[in-house]
Amino acid sequence: MRFMTSLKFIDVVAREGSIRKAADKLAITSTALNRRILQIEDEIGQPLFERLPGGVRLNTAGEIFVQHIRLQFADLARVQSQIADLSGIRRGHVRIASGADALRRLLPETIATYRASHPAVSFDLVRCYGDESESRLFSLDADIALIFAPIRAAHVHVAATLRQQIHCVMPADHRLAAREQIRLRDLAGEKLVLPTAQSGVRQLLDTGLLRRNVETDVILESDSFEFMQNFLHFEPSLFFQIPIAIGAGGDGPANDFDPRLVARPIHPDDVPAGTLHICHLKGRVLPVAAAKFLDDIITTLRDSYHQDVDQ
Repeated sequence: MRFMTSLKFIDVVAREGSIRKAADKLAITSTALNRRILQIEDEIGQPLFERLPGGVRLNTAGEIFVQHIRLQFADLARVQSQIADLSGIRRGHVRIASGADALRRLLPETIATYRASHPAVSFDLVRCYGDESESRLFSLDADIALIFAPIRAAHVHVAATLRQQIHCVMPADHRLAAREQIRLRDLAGEKLVLPTAQSGVRQLLDTGLLRRNVETDVILESDSFEFMQNFLHFEPSLFFQIPIAIGAGGDGPANDFDPRLVARPIHPDDVPAGTLHICHLKGRVLPVAAAKFLDDIITTLRDSYHQDVDQ
C-alpha cells in the first residue's frame, strides 16, 4: 500500500540509525530518502531525528511516531490475516523471540506441525533472552516471546506458564549418573560448562550456588546448547538445561537428545523450578496466524507437561 511506504522509510531509518545505511537497504539514494524524511517532518510539524556526526537518532517525537508506525503495520498484518482466513487459506507471518532452550526442540516441532496444516504461514525466529525479548514485543518486532526468566515489564501479557526444573547433564558413565537427583554440594570439584549470564538457567543456578556456598570449577561459558552438549564428549564435565530442551520430563522418553548423555534433576531444595513464560504484548490483538500458533504452543505444552502448565 503506497501510503505505508513513507512510514516504512521512517521505520527503517530508525532501526539502522543512519540515512545512508537505510537508503542502501531500501535501494534508493540517500538524497531521496532524506527528502522524504524532511517532507514527513514538515507535515508533522516536528523533527523526528537528531542529526549526529555518525548518523541519526530518534528524538522524543520520533519515538512516539515510530511506535505509531509499528502499530499501524501490526494492525494491517492482523487485518490481512483475517481477510485471508475468510478464503479458507490461512496466511501470515509469525515472529517469535525465544531463548535457546525452546528453540532447540519445542519450536521446530510445533512450527512444523502447524505448517503441515497451514503451509502459507511463514515464521521468523530470533534467539534472545529476558529484557531483549520483552523489548521486541514492545517494538512489535515479535508477536510471541518465550522467556525463561521473571517478567519485568508491565506491557507483557503472559498467556501461559510452564514450570521447569533445571537438570544436570553429564556423560552416562559419570559418577553422578546413578543419582536420581543432584544436590549442589555434589558439584564441588566438578568441571562445569555454564550458559551465559543472561540465561534464566544460569541465573537460577548462580543463586542456588551462592546460597549453598558451593565453590565450582567453571571451565567454559557458552550460549550454544549444541556446543555444551558436544563438549562433554571431549572432556568429562557437566552442563545444565531445562526439560523442554533435552527431552527429560513430560511424556517423552527421558534424555533422548543424546544416548551417550544422561540428565538428572537438581534437587528443588537447592534450586527451585523456574518458569517459562509464553507471552505477547498486552492489549494487542494478534494476527490470526500468530494467535492460532500461540494456542498450538500452549496445547503442545499441556499435552506433554499437564499440571506443570498454568493458563
